[in-house]
Amino acid sequence: MMPSGAVRVLVIDDEQPIRRLLRVGLTAEGFGILEARNAAEADRMLREEKPDVVILDLGLPDRSGQDLLEAWRSALIEVPVVVLSSRTDEPGIVAALDLGADDYITKPFGMKELAARLRVAMRHRLQEQGERPIFQLGDLSVDLVRRIVMLGEEEVKLSPKEYEILRILVQHAGKVITHRHLLQQVWDETTDVQYLRVYVRQLRQKLKDSPDAPLYITTETGVGYRLREAD
Repeated sequence: MMPSGAVRVLVIDDEQPIRRLLRVGLTAEGFGILEARNAAEADRMLREEKPDVVILDLGLPDRSGQDLLEAWRSALIEVPVVVLSSRTDEPGIVAALDLGADDYITKPFGMKELAARLRVAMRHRLQEQGERPIFQLGDLSVDLVRRIVMLGEEEVKLSPKEYEILRILVQHAGKVITHRHLLQQVWDETTDVQYLRVYVRQLRQKLKDSPDAPLYITTETGVGYRLREAD
């Protein structure tokens, strides 16, 4: 029986052992679990049960996870979605993120990490609905109205493109933003990803943010970048 008031997670995966593992592990973390074996079941349960967050496997037997996600986003269904996949399916992960997935986690995975990612995805959606004009993360402060970036008491001077990259990451803090999305927003889709890497490296230098031990911007290898959530 689902605990009263529990966050309800719709687990969409055609592998029964994975669903069982998620049901046992996430129930222990305080979540309530709904299960779907394929895209048709998932679509019906999403609309009827209205879960709080979704775990989506991309390799479903009747319809791809990307196709299902695209249909939901086209229908303005904004439920947070965390993709559960394998690292070998990197193009599929990127496609899902571009279609509106909030995060991804790879198999094998730790249950506590997955539970934390689910909570972050839900918080991110709430933040999008009530975006704050000033973003604060450690010593970093970004005023989205006045376009002022501070590191402690010192103002950080950014180029227009460096600021645009940071602004996009701030507006989606906690969420992975793909290379493609950043290129589309800051340049155009045909621009080489190397330009993006150069500007992110410059941005990190100005924020005194080491890629080896990042305080703010983390690299999701082969996928994109993620800015840590606000304090």
